[in-house]
Order: sequence, then structure tokens, then C-alpha cells
Amino acid sequence: MNLDILIPDYVRSFQVYTPSRPDHLLMQEYGTPLLHRLNNNENPLGPPPAAASVIAAFSPARAAIYPSGDSYDLCAALGERFGISPDRFLVGNGSCEVISSVIKAFCQPGDNIITADKTFAVYEWVAGFSGIEARLVPLLDYAFDPQGMLDRIDRKTKILFVCNPNNPTGSCWTNQVLIDFLEKAGEERIVVVDEAYREYVEDPGFPDTIALMDRFPNLVVFRTFSKMYALAGLRCGYLAGTAEVVDMVRRTSVAYSVNVQAQQAALAALSDDAGHIAATRALVKEGKMFLRGVCNNLGLETVGGEGNFLMIKTPINDMLMYRRLMKRGMMVRTMTGFRFPGWIRVSLREMAVMESFAGALEDEIRSIRK
Repeated sequence: MNLDILIPDYVRSFQVYTPSRPDHLLMQEYGTPLLHRLNNNENPLGPPPAAASVIAAFSPARAAIYPSGDSYDLCAALGERFGISPDRFLVGNGSCEVISSVIKAFCQPGDNIITADKTFAVYEWVAGFSGIEARLVPLLDYAFDPQGMLDRIDRKTKILFVCNPNNPTGSCWTNQVLIDFLEKAGEERIVVVDEAYREYVEDPGFPDTIALMDRFPNLVVFRTFSKMYALAGLRCGYLAGTAEVVDMVRRTSVAYSVNVQAQQAALAALSDDAGHIAATRALVKEGKMFLRGVCNNLGLETVGGEGNFLMIKTPINDMLMYRRLMKRGMMVRTMTGFRFPGWIRVSLREMAVMESFAGALEDEIRSIRK
């Protein structure tokens, strides 16, 4: 079999993403009896109580029954929460699936998308292995550069992706910055605002993107239940847009891709999130303030606005720092893949874990500087 004649060049040249191995194998490799996951921005508080109860009570008999193909009840709840029609939501198997659906709906080979060079990589990846050019604009002061993105637009530009807050820097566009950008981008292309970390933001100047859709019908918003709602293992994300835009995207999405337990847990999470969000924000605020203080005392530069993470500049190669911290049971995210070589990203967790991480970091930095 000659795969060379079957595989498009843009697929053959794409570099495969290799996930980390299971925790128990990593613990064996690095000789550590424990492993704190500080790499994936997971919520250590777990799901809201109502969602946790739904998960615990899940009946094995339900596993034999197909889920709602369009997440009907969850879309209805989202419509009620945001005061718009349920038809304006599309639920996917994590936000990665809805990213793929939007690109498939609006792009064909020869078209391009525009996003930042140091942001969530899936926009670039999906475009790349779909034969779509990804135009990457450098960050400006660790934030998306609106004018830089506008300058890259041409007649083949179909989608502009803005991660707000940005992963991994935590920078945000305000409501006015987004409005100005939408006005200048025009209605000839889709503007996607990915708000995976939206629930962590307390700034009153943060955009109300769903309200802006009435004024800007080309605006599409992504949100997820993986981060604040702590349902990452169940894979459930969604997009919102005008009915006309969502109808087009729905044609490229896969029915039944969101399992029944994920739908039930997300529905329950929406009904019981006020206390959970407040508690998580408090945990993140305390952890961020503490870790920034530790890094300041060590003379380490940090970057982190909104979101449950902080970037730290290390005095050595980020992969080497990863290995040293792993031997102490601390799993961080190396940032070379985000085009931030020499940085690590640390997920913020409960203070006991933050203190343990701080101790490990201090020991390693002192050892490096001897």
C-alpha cells in the first residue's frame, strides 16, 4: 500500500501532538510516590455539587442508550441562562470539536484564518491539517494585537480567532477593544472569541459577547465546561452565534458526539454554579498572589492576568525544569510548544499544593544558581 499517493501534503507534514503518558507510568519513570497535576489548568475543587451528584448516580443502564443527538436539554438550559433561543447553541465533544466544526463550515483549501502566534494551538492545528493557511500575528505586550490581526486580512480570510482571556498569558480584551475590532473586521468573515476561561474573569469591563451578537451577526463565542466547571474528563463545550451561523456550523458537526453523562453533568452544573464559581475564584486569587510573591522573592519573571494559571520564566531550559520538578512530584506545562521557550505554566490549586510546589521550585532554583 502506497500511502504517499493517498495522503495530502498538508496532512503528511503535520506534526503529531503527543499527549503525556498516564500518571502511574510517569510516577514510575521519575521515581516519585505522588504527582500533583499543575499542567492542564484543571479545577481542584471538582464539579459543582449538583453535577457531582449526577455523576455519582449515573445508572449503568444509561450506557446502552444513545444520548440526545443535539444535546436538546442542555441547549434549552443555555438558552434560558442567556436569554436567547436554544437554536443558537451547538454543543460539542469539548471546545476542540466546535473549533473543527467552525473551520469546516466556513473554510476550504486556499482560504486562511488569523490568530495569535502564542495562544491555544488548536485553531492553528485544525487549520493546518485541513489544508487551511493559519496566519499567526505576534502578541503585543503578551496580548492579542487587534491592529496586527486586521492588517493580515485579505479576501481569502474566513475566520479570526481571539482567545479571551488568552491561554497562556491571561491577557484580556475589554468590551470596547472587541467592539472596535468587530467594526473594523467587517461582516465578510467570522470572528470567533474563545472564552474557555471566561468564568474566572471578574473585571466589569470584560465583553458581554453574547449580547454583542445582535449588533455583530458574524460573532461566534466558544465556552466550555472543562475549566471552571471541572468536567474536563467528560468533554463538553459549546458555541453560541446567530441562528443562521449556527445552522451552517451544525451541518459540519457530528450528532451524538457528546455522551449522556456529560450532557447530564453540564446541565446540573449550570443549575448550581454560583457558590462553586465564587469558591474557585477565591482559590485562584489566593494561589496566584502567593505564587507571584514566591517568584518575586526568587527574582523570576511571571506573566498571568485572568485564568487559573501563571507563567514563570525559568533560568534553564523549560523541559529540563519540567524534569527536575517531576522528580519532586510537580507536573507543570512546558511552554516551548506555545512558542515561549524557557517558560513553564503552572495551574493554580489549593494552598497546600501551592506551598509544596513553591518549596520544590525554591530548592531547584537555589540548586541551579549554586
